[in-house]
Amino acid sequence: MMLHATAPVTGKAVTCKGARGVPCVAPRTTARRLPVARATSTESDEIALLERALTIAKERAAKAKEVAAAPAPTSAGGYSGPGFTIKTFNAISPVGLERFPAGKYVVSGDDAKLPASPMAIMLRSHQLKQEEVPPTVRCIVRCGAGVNNIPVPKMTELGIPVFNTPGANANAVKELVICGLLLASRGILEGNKYTEEVIYKEENMDYDKVAKRIEKDKAKFVGCEIEGKTLGVVGLGAIGGRVVNAALALGMKVVGFDPVLSLDAAWKLPGDRMARAESLDELLKVSDYVTVHVPYIKGATHHMINGTNLKLCKPTVSFLNFSRTEIIDGEALRDLYKNGRLTGKYISDFADPFLSGHPKHLVIPHLGASTEEAEDNSAAMAAETVKDFLETGTIRNSVNFPQTVLDKKPGHIGGRLCIVNKNEAGVLGQITTYLGTQKINIEQQINTSRGDIAYTVLDFGKVENPAGLQEGLAKACPAIISSRFIGNVFDDELGQPGTFFYVKWANSA
Repeated sequence: MMLHATAPVTGKAVTCKGARGVPCVAPRTTARRLPVARATSTESDEIALLERALTIAKERAAKAKEVAAAPAPTSAGGYSGPGFTIKTFNAISPVGLERFPAGKYVVSGDDAKLPASPMAIMLRSHQLKQEEVPPTVRCIVRCGAGVNNIPVPKMTELGIPVFNTPGANANAVKELVICGLLLASRGILEGNKYTEEVIYKEENMDYDKVAKRIEKDKAKFVGCEIEGKTLGVVGLGAIGGRVVNAALALGMKVVGFDPVLSLDAAWKLPGDRMARAESLDELLKVSDYVTVHVPYIKGATHHMINGTNLKLCKPTVSFLNFSRTEIIDGEALRDLYKNGRLTGKYISDFADPFLSGHPKHLVIPHLGASTEEAEDNSAAMAAETVKDFLETGTIRNSVNFPQTVLDKKPGHIGGRLCIVNKNEAGVLGQITTYLGTQKINIEQQINTSRGDIAYTVLDFGKVENPAGLQEGLAKACPAIISSRFIGNVFDDELGQPGTFFYVKWANSA
């Protein structure tokens, strides 16, 4: 190990190397001081590290722009027609953008570089405005779990499915939760802050004095171990399930609560090694730590943990919130801290208007999904979701449309009609009746609904006048919002991107 320091007086560089890499020291004749250069060297290292991180971020952004702006080849696997056009906002990971076959998809963040109006929008944190969504857009995908930056209700009204990528950042968040457990249990952040702001200053960076104070003052930050403690996990989906397994591996007891647990998520849980609470109150009563992994839904999860059920908790309980600020009532928590009813910590990567600067609230930047792996996973999942929807009409991971999967029959030749309509009684009957008047034989179909929206996918043989069929169908069924034909994508006219897409609200405007 090489030690580089600057002499306190002359400023000349001094290099010293001892046995086994231990830095040499001069014979002690006076009280030693930690050279000022040691601090300067640390600052230089930190600056270099930050500059390197910035360089890496710029390189990733440049690569993303390069991939997005790359012109489409004239041929892609024998196909030379128009490609699906994807508009991006933010720098999307190249790992995701490369999932779009060149020549069949044209992806860019610049409208001028798209050969036609975008058919899909792909974004991360951009605050999407309604005027940025032209009538040609079939879907919107967020590379991440939250969709607070997308006007989802308006998109639903316009018949546009909004997708997200649940679980793509699950491991990144799980690891941050483990970090949060340790921050809540040990005085790590507080101890570091105390060392830098108190010990260093009071001891004037004198190495011997600093070393003694660090040893002496450790008693100020006595913590506890997490092994054997009970972790309450609220929300047992992709992230919560991983947290459960990680906590068990650390020797913790785990109790989980999720009133809407899916069957797929349930199969992934170690049911024989964790307890399942019947209610949130039951979980809060027995937990030493509580971590929340539920989406923010106004009227449902807003202040899910509040002034009433907080009083059920152990006085020493600590909370971890890497979901959304509004899930935990910060004002109620502050009041309970103030009167001494609660003494544990609150770890989050969100600010809280009532706990700003409070010593019990340890806040870090919003780092939940801030890893290269999570960004790559989210972008790749988003790209596959968009491709699946544009090419087959399949809907998975939508926050406003029902899950809809209709596998094509082997060897099917003909059209697939995907219809978005208002979820009203009798509409499906109107659709099938009209198709019957046009001598259309439906080979298979699926009809699903979610809230005010219904989605229908029908397969049938060749259609002589698909544009006319769509216009006639829209007139016969006033509840229809949009429709589009999908054939054998990239192989026939019905399958070519942009062909036979009908939007009633745009056509009637």
